[in-house]
Amino acid sequence: MQIEFVPEGPQSGDAPFVIAVLVFEDAGLSPPAAALDHQIGGAAARALTGRFKGSKGQSAELLSPSGATARGVLLIGAGEQAGVDEGAIETAAAHAYQGAKLTGAEVLELRFGPLSAAQAARAALGVRLAAYRFDKYKTTEKPDRKPSIESVRIVCADPDAAAAAYSPLSAVAEGVYLTRDLVSEPANVLYPAEFAARVKALERLGLEVEILGEAQMRALGMGSLLGVGLGSARETQLVVAQWKGADPSVQPIAFVGKGVTFDTGGISIKPADGMEDMKWDMGGAGAVAGLMCALAGRKAKANVVGILGLVENMPDGAAQRPGDIVTSMSGQTIEVINTDAEGRLVLADALWYCQDRFKPQFMVDLATLTGAIIIALGHDYAGLFSNNDLLADNLTKAGLAEGENLWRLPLPSQYEKQFESLAADMKNVGGRPAGSITAALILQKFVNGVPWAHLDIASTAWKKPSTNPTIPEGASGFGVRLLNRLVADYYEV
Repeated sequence: MQIEFVPEGPQSGDAPFVIAVLVFEDAGLSPPAAALDHQIGGAAARALTGRFKGSKGQSAELLSPSGATARGVLLIGAGEQAGVDEGAIETAAAHAYQGAKLTGAEVLELRFGPLSAAQAARAALGVRLAAYRFDKYKTTEKPDRKPSIESVRIVCADPDAAAAAYSPLSAVAEGVYLTRDLVSEPANVLYPAEFAARVKALERLGLEVEILGEAQMRALGMGSLLGVGLGSARETQLVVAQWKGADPSVQPIAFVGKGVTFDTGGISIKPADGMEDMKWDMGGAGAVAGLMCALAGRKAKANVVGILGLVENMPDGAAQRPGDIVTSMSGQTIEVINTDAEGRLVLADALWYCQDRFKPQFMVDLATLTGAIIIALGHDYAGLFSNNDLLADNLTKAGLAEGENLWRLPLPSQYEKQFESLAADMKNVGGRPAGSITAALILQKFVNGVPWAHLDIASTAWKKPSTNPTIPEGASGFGVRLLNRLVADYYEV
């Protein structure tokens, strides 16, 4: 889809188009909406006399009068005028795209007022994220179900400045798209080696990417991670991606992702109902891949490491069993009580490897780790656990700025008793009480005192249904924008 930033005034072109304008809950028609209202016989003002009040999320579609160049007009509710910030502009632009995409029009023109360069760029980002579709396997979809919008024109005060402001956001959108693609792929297509190959392809952006196979991981003593993949015909992989955007003397920051490309639960097999959703149990690794794509795409001035533990959890005759004991790279032993609690086994070795090799300023891991986090927080917040208050605060602020919300939960040491083992240093589960907390406490055993945060994104990686116009139903891409903002606001040189 093409995005153009254009000055105010009549636009050229013969393609059928739809115009979108803002309406405020407390102030009525915006100036562009009022100007357009004269051309459509007062229809916009009349729309405000009904249930449409200009509240956030509301929209109304008006037909253009005979002879008008526009195919239709969309009134987009923006809430109270004083509250229309860049985030509100982004959401309104996404609503406009959702309202226009099936009209048959080829062009959407956003007349949202005298937008600044930053506001126009956020409008473009909103449209871009709203337009995502994972349709590569659809072969019989009817034409009228396919979006018709091919181009979006955004009216603003300074088109050149808007284009410059959008450039880094476009790289972020590419990262979100990559994450959504990875998370959406079926497991017969995206298995560990294929996932690793797609990350390797990002070297075109300037990343340095290494792929460690099972022999290399075995030599490093990664018995925890390797144990998860024993029942799979697909080889386990560890991907190490580096972006070197700052002076080599600057200590890197690190992000680690759980990448279970399909999770049957192993011998502790899951129920059949809903198991197809376990293709997105690699959402944490998907987010790290998308983040590295975004950082490289916008040439971030930071040194960043991304670690992806990629494995398939399957139940064949070679699979690990409940009661098995594995030795992690750290030397700590783990009694595997439940083979479906495999994400912490993957991250245990990935985190230890990361801190041991790279000595980072901090580590943040992302994982679709526990169903318990959904019970605790619902589907609009991811769980945040951390051993460092500054890192936790920075993550929370970055999430608020990008609409990817986090809620911090405690790490009480007394809960460690729940995963004490009679035979090993620890068990891999702590029982039902505080399940997300005990999982995080297990991970904390493998960070070796490095500042660290764990994001449990099982609640946010997949949206069905979605109530956010920038997130189509399915893979959300959660984490890319949040972590990109974290890097940009606090850790770039």
